[in-house]
Amino acid sequence: MNANCVIGYDYSTAQSSHSVFSAAAEQQLLMQYLPLVKRIVNQLSLQVSAVMDREDMEQIGLMGLLESLRRYGQPDENFGKFAGLRIRGAILDELRRQDWRPRQIRQETHKLRDAIRQLSRQLGRNPEEEEILNFTGITAKAYQDFLQADAGEAIESLDELLQNGNEACIGSSAGVEERVIRERLLAQALSVLSERERLILTLYYQHELSLKEIALVLELTDARICQLSKQAIAKATHYLTERN
Repeated sequence: MNANCVIGYDYSTAQSSHSVFSAAAEQQLLMQYLPLVKRIVNQLSLQVSAVMDREDMEQIGLMGLLESLRRYGQPDENFGKFAGLRIRGAILDELRRQDWRPRQIRQETHKLRDAIRQLSRQLGRNPEEEEILNFTGITAKAYQDFLQADAGEAIESLDELLQNGNEACIGSSAGVEERVIRERLLAQALSVLSERERLILTLYYQHELSLKEIALVLELTDARICQLSKQAIAKATHYLTERN
């Protein structure tokens, strides 16, 4: 992918008046952090529908990287985390804009979620996959698709919360202090999770593995990883929301 021109947009001639970098320095930084864009695209491409191909996702991610550089300023050891959230957020925003899950699919997802809740109440516990398939009548493939979409929604909500938190830090008169406080808060949020839940979010956010890759690493099924990741994200999101 050519970092000089993305979706017909020539960055070499479109340097922001607010940028602290020269056009040449901006190009160099874009190429330096391009692997970050590619890792995030690889991570997300396994968890969303094929409404966008990989190249388009990389282009949008590169736009998020450029915006990160212009808002953040000179990169330091914290820049990768800040940029990662904006890159991921830019791609997810575009997927939402394109309505990557048609209304019928969204409605079916809600119905299936309600059916699983009903079964859970009847059993007094979380149902096994086979029990869900028998109760709902869906195929194993359809259930896997549901789990991927369900986990994706949870990831989007946490990404948005983390991104908003970082936005509050940038431009603050005490930006470094705010970022340190935010890092501590995130560490505290992870502390409320079980060891396996913390590992899953660490592999996802810090090592940028996809849910499918995490399933292979932990030798668990895709379905189980989706369930655990959603559970972990719900706990972390609740903690961060309560603290804000």
